[in-house]
Parts: sequence; C-alpha cells; structure tokens
Amino acid sequence: MSQSMLAAISLVFTLSCYFLIKQLYLKKRVWWLAPILIVPVVIVLFVVSLKIPLPAYFEYTHWLVALLAPATIAFSVPIYRERKLIFSYPLTIGIGVVTGLLLGLLSSWGLTQIFSLPPELSQSTLVRSVSTPFAMEATSAFGGVPELTAMLVLLTGIIGMLVCEPLFKLAKINSPLAIGAALGAAAHGAGAAKASEFGKEEGVVASLTMIFTGIAMVLGAPFFSIFLV
Repeated sequence: MSQSMLAAISLVFTLSCYFLIKQLYLKKRVWWLAPILIVPVVIVLFVVSLKIPLPAYFEYTHWLVALLAPATIAFSVPIYRERKLIFSYPLTIGIGVVTGLLLGLLSSWGLTQIFSLPPELSQSTLVRSVSTPFAMEATSAFGGVPELTAMLVLLTGIIGMLVCEPLFKLAKINSPLAIGAALGAAAHGAGAAKASEFGKEEGVVASLTMIFTGIAMVLGAPFFSIFLV
C-alpha cells in the first residue's frame, strides 16, 4: 500500500475515531470515555498494529495540528459572547487567571528543580497548564519543544479532569465560580469540558479563565523566561 493511501486512511480514521468517541461520551458522560483520554490510545494502537510509519500518518493529519492557529483566534468568540459574565465577575476571573498562571509556572519550575530532567523536557514543562494552542506558541520563549509541550499539556489536562472531584469534595468547594475558575486555570480544555458537567455557569467560567490564562502566558512568556530558564 502506498504512503499516500496510508496517509488518507490515517486521516479518515483519526477524524472518525474522534467523532464516534465524542458522540459516545456525550451520551454516557463518564470520565473514562472522554475523547482526550480515549482517542490518543486508540490512534496509537491503530498506528502500531498496522505498522504505519509516522511520516505517513502525519502526511495529511498534520493539517489538524495546523488548525490550532485559527482555533486560537476563535477563542475571541466566547469572550465576546460572555462579556456580561466577565463584567459581572471580573475579580473572580482575574484572580483565577493570575493564580492559575503563577501556580502553573512555579509548580512546573519546582518539578524541574526536584527531578533531573533533560533541558528540552524541563523547558517544555513550564507551560503545561495552559491550553495547547497557547502553550505551543509560548513554549518557544522558554526554549521548549512544541510537540513535547503538547503531550505534557494533554497529560496535565487528563490528570486535572480525573482528580478534580475528590479535591473539591476534600476542600469543600461548592461555588460554581470557584469550580469553573479552578478547572479552567489548572486543566485548560479538559478542565473546561469537565466543568461543563458540573453546570453551565461552571463551564462558561472555566472557558473564560482558560482563555485569559493562555493569553497571559503568551504575552508574559518572554518576561517569565528571564527568571525561570
């Protein structure tokens, strides 16, 4: 089978896999069916079992990665749509953004100091707490590798999505604003999806916090890199 044919099959399989698993997740609403968790596993099994070379897999699917750029611009839509909520709770969202940004950076920096990690991994870890489009843009200021950063962002989101409920119960956090701000700032896209399961207000606050935290990271990365790299 030619590489172009393998590339076309890979693209169709990737899109179909995501669509089908997302539909299943929307019906069942259980964490272990979340697309962010299941789709990468299924795709890896698909590529390994059929022995598809990575260049063949990425020949067409790299356009999906290229869509991260317009996806970043599309974040302006919920900002405009939910502008009333922003003006209603500016302090809550602002504190969530600043706290999430600083704690994400400092905790990541702390991990790099505790463990002896290769420089590329250490530098790619620093922006793991913001959404993928923003993280891949900001990581260059720290000397990180965009592809490695994307993997760390995915891992961070999955962990945040899995541990949030026990932590909220332990800390007795019941406020929709607090839940939304925490998930959006700490677990980005996966956190926003999880917040939507708690309620509409939680989901909206999580999305806004995630967006503003990502923007702040991109704008502040050159400054933060002076002290953390």
